[in-house]
Amino acid sequence: MKFTYSKMGDYHLPNLVLPKQKDVFFGRYGMLRLNYLKNHKRVFYTNLLTSCKLNEHLADIDKQADDMFDLLMKQIVETQGITEKLKVENQMAWVEAMNNIKTCAEEIVLKEIIYN
Repeated sequence: MKFTYSKMGDYHLPNLVLPKQKDVFFGRYGMLRLNYLKNHKRVFYTNLLTSCKLNEHLADIDKQADDMFDLLMKQIVETQGITEKLKVENQMAWVEAMNNIKTCAEEIVLKEIIYN
């Protein structure tokens, strides 16, 4: 193996390049996880990055978070008895209830998956 070096001040640092990775799509929750890892779990972030598993991890977390959010929304709506009948009779009460449910479900997803 032949290595090349760049001089930075008094030091010679190796020119390291990560292998080409395939592009993986991840959404909002993947971006939140990326930000969390960069700011709070730097060693874990660096290990994922250097092992070329970061994008795969973020896509997996994004899918898990989306699935959990959808499941929580359905379960909470059923538990609280929010129906289409309420939507027809009192739209403002329905919107208020759905916004509260969405906020609760998102808070659970963030705590359990993203910031864990």
